Amino acid sequence: MVIKTANFICSNTQVSALPPAVMPEYAFIGRSNVGKSSLINMLVNKHGLAKTSQRPGKTQLINHFLINESWYIVDLPGYGYAKVSKTSREKWEKFIRAYITKRESLQCVFVLIDSRLEPQQIDLEFCYWLGEKQIPFSLIFTKADKQGMNVTSKNAAAFKKSLSQWFEEIPASFITSAEKALGKEDVLQFIEEVNKDFVKPILKEF
Repeated sequence: MVIKTANFICSNTQVSALPPAVMPEYAFIGRSNVGKSSLINMLVNKHGLAKTSQRPGKTQLINHFLINESWYIVDLPGYGYAKVSKTSREKWEKFIRAYITKRESLQCVFVLIDSRLEPQQIDLEFCYWLGEKQIPFSLIFTKADKQGMNVTSKNAAAFKKSLSQWFEEIPASFITSAEKALGKEDVLQFIEEVNKDFVKPILKEF
């Protein structure tokens, strides 16, 4: 897939205020500081499209980016950042879960996992929740350039082994590096294949 255009469309905290669900959407989510914004910018060849920050937890909105005038990347707030109030965290979680479970055009949730780390319980629990809700998801292991590929492969394998306790079939997974553009073509090809089967949903009121 060749990325010709990538444009910011809107930010929201209300699922009802999102763009019409008439094009396929791919949500990106992970723990704070997992490298989500850098990954999105790498995938679309547009530095600064998704705002990066040295302060974890900055993204607090559902951000829509229109790609090639035909599909959306959706940047969701990170989870698991402790230095926010309980009220704020619960509010984020509520609208994130509402988006994921109610958005008719959502095709896949990309769960970003820091490849430098052994399996983290919060990541596993989020994947379990997606499975319970029967939400299609894939795994993206980030920051593969930060250590040797042996460490990356070991941690990715350990995470998938942990998932296998709950899932009969492990979802698709990708090893990536925003700095080296590793995994870019694989992720975009996956999206392109899913787009081919997209059927415009019949919209309903929430």
